[in-house]
Amino acid sequence: MKKIFLSASLTALLVGALSAQTPARLPWGDPDLEGIWTNATLTTLQRAPELGTKAFFTPEEAAAWEKQRIQATNADRPLRAGEVGAYNDAFFERGTRGVKSRRTSLIVDPPDGRIPALTPDAQQKVDARAKHEAVSPADRPEDRWLTERCILFGATVPMLPEPYNNNYRIVQSPGYVTILVEMNHDARVIPLDNRPHLSSRVQQWIGDSRGRFEGNTLVVETRNLKFNEKSRFGVGYLNGLSDENLRVVERFTRTDANTLTYQATIEDPTVFVKPWTVEISMDRTEGPLYEVACHEGNYGMFNILSGHRAEEKSRAR
Repeated sequence: MKKIFLSASLTALLVGALSAQTPARLPWGDPDLEGIWTNATLTTLQRAPELGTKAFFTPEEAAAWEKQRIQATNADRPLRAGEVGAYNDAFFERGTRGVKSRRTSLIVDPPDGRIPALTPDAQQKVDARAKHEAVSPADRPEDRWLTERCILFGATVPMLPEPYNNNYRIVQSPGYVTILVEMNHDARVIPLDNRPHLSSRVQQWIGDSRGRFEGNTLVVETRNLKFNEKSRFGVGYLNGLSDENLRVVERFTRTDANTLTYQATIEDPTVFVKPWTVEISMDRTEGPLYEVACHEGNYGMFNILSGHRAEEKSRAR
């Protein structure tokens, strides 16, 4: 029998391919997804309109685009007319590159890389909300966005990148997967035992999640999310009014030792005319996760409401 000798580089490629097909498993048999992962990325949620149907960058285009994005999002650059400053750039955590696939948007479906249109009823509600906010932006704390009140961010379900705190810790145990979200210190405890979802009458800010493994992929379905018209749902602060019909299906797949591919499909037939899907490559990171106390909202809310009262008095004179 003739012996075949492989070069070291080819051997490494074959070993890597086999490892991707047979990921490490935990003592009880589930695929190993544990670790601290980050989804910080320069890739935008929606594809820029000027890119049209272009779904992927070339390596050269990706490098040029990443450089442009770093410059455009630098919080320390001089402000343009009408802009208001916030944190210094050192506090942001957008990463230094786009997703590994070089996609031009995180949205992979619809093919145009854009969020589907709102239904006529949802659009009517958005328009009514904007009209109300123009007159009464801060009558009560409840008039302000949930992010300002430190209640809910867009990093939990689905797990979309925020400007900072884009880290997650996944811990597994027999029958459960727990995801600790750095942003707003939310913890998702996901049972894998086929138990039913909670009654639709019981809503929670981050919903109730139920998971299962399909081969090497963890599939998580979340329902009963307590979204309302003051939810800033995801990156870009979408105008969609997510409601009791919102359903999010997530897929977590370990594609190599340092990469976790994350997909999420968002369905809400009373808000969006069709479902849409995002895909993000999450990188392993050392951590640690930091506490997000979000105390600045305590002072900010007082100033927002008192400022609006002062404005009302000045108009009444």
